[in-house]
Amino acid sequence: MEPLGDLGVDEVAQLVHTGAMPERDDVTGVIDEAHARTIGLDDGEVATYIPELADADPRLFGISVVGTDGDHYAVGDADAAFSIQSISKAFVYALVCETRGHYAVREAVGVNNTGLPFNSVMAVELNDGHPMNPMVNAGAIATTAMVPAGSATERWEIIRRGLSAFAGHPLELDASVYHSEAATNQRNQALARLLESYGRMEEDPLEAVDVYTRQCSLVVDAHDLAVMGATLADGGVNPVTRERVVSEQVCRDVLAIMASAGMYERSGEWLFEIGLPAKSGVSGGIVAVAPGKGAVGAYSPRLDRAGNSVRGQRAVAYLSRTLGLNMFAAHDVGSTVKRSWT
Repeated sequence: MEPLGDLGVDEVAQLVHTGAMPERDDVTGVIDEAHARTIGLDDGEVATYIPELADADPRLFGISVVGTDGDHYAVGDADAAFSIQSISKAFVYALVCETRGHYAVREAVGVNNTGLPFNSVMAVELNDGHPMNPMVNAGAIATTAMVPAGSATERWEIIRRGLSAFAGHPLELDASVYHSEAATNQRNQALARLLESYGRMEEDPLEAVDVYTRQCSLVVDAHDLAVMGATLADGGVNPVTRERVVSEQVCRDVLAIMASAGMYERSGEWLFEIGLPAKSGVSGGIVAVAPGKGAVGAYSPRLDRAGNSVRGQRAVAYLSRTLGLNMFAAHDVGSTVKRSWT
């Protein structure tokens, strides 16, 4: 598969400055172009290790952009429903940081990239039972177990309501995906038991895995992901409902983790080329956040070997460069400057 940097956008204007989102007509044109440029890609495979996901239509492809002002744009299958899967990790982490605090969660879960696959057992063993970060399965299960609740049922309802607040409407469980995943999640159960053996689980490990499986089975679409991401971009205020979901500090913490570990072992390459905090899921979703501006939600089920949507990555990359979303950029790349060191 081609590198993320080879995106075929050199011939178009690349707005790489920071600041506000471009005008509405510009965004509409660019999102349409992003969809047209990437819809023909047929690299990658639909996830099959969760049987229900194997039935996903590989032709589906939708993109949504939501600004912090509530403006929204969509193209393609942006309303196609799918299970949120690992993207839920970022938002459950936000809920736990909001209730448990910055330092307690950092100590319990960690913030460093493992450099290994998202379901790696070796990553836990190599770090004396520490899960390392909340964007891999071990860390996500430990994070889910930290949601303050009196029972697993209460914990699940807190998570469902919290993620619904991020999306701006009630999210529902896909029972078929949940049962399919619950029947095949022995590796996650093993990870939870391993964490328990190191004293890293606050609750019953199998109950924590069940709640984690439920959170991954919540139904969203690309627009929902964009709204959820835009809530993080706006310091915790949902741009549609205008309700505060989490604090500004929590958003900073979540975006930092997404930037360093949200795209699994490709996170470093993603941040270098695209410059946006992002989180992917094996159902084919991606959410990418431009702090202070808004977010992109994308859905296409074909995945690369790391578990990231092939079309989704290319579409977000194009939008980042043409809409000026890269959070590290400060000037128009086309500007002529005199370099003091040449």
